[in-house]
Amino acid sequence: MLRLKPAALVALMRAAGGGRRCRDPSGGARVRSLCSAAPPQPVIAAKEPFPVELKAGKTYGWCACGHSKRQPFCDGAHKKEAPGLSPLRFTPTEDGPAWLCGCKQTRTPPYCDGSHKGDAVQAAPLPPRA
Repeated sequence: MLRLKPAALVALMRAAGGGRRCRDPSGGARVRSLCSAAPPQPVIAAKEPFPVELKAGKTYGWCACGHSKRQPFCDGAHKKEAPGLSPLRFTPTEDGPAWLCGCKQTRTPPYCDGSHKGDAVQAAPLPPRA
């Protein structure tokens, strides 16, 4: 196994464009560094899938953050509410009905895999809707 010293690891990540821009606590300029901030996580938009009718060849943007007011599709809310998360763009090969995930926990995005039936989703609070 390859072992790198911390300074070498930081240099490697910076060279690869890794890390995030973080403000220096002393108020200095933003620098690319290895922040400890966790990546944004999606919120549960619904505790059941959304039945939709899809058209073959049309590209859709499935909301992956859970903040869209047009569930299950993206309305751009992730730009403000969950920077770092992006919609999943997909193009179905057949016309017809589909069940798109509403809990954002599926292992087969954008399609529902039944993850919403688990205790973690069912016990979770839903975000307020305006």
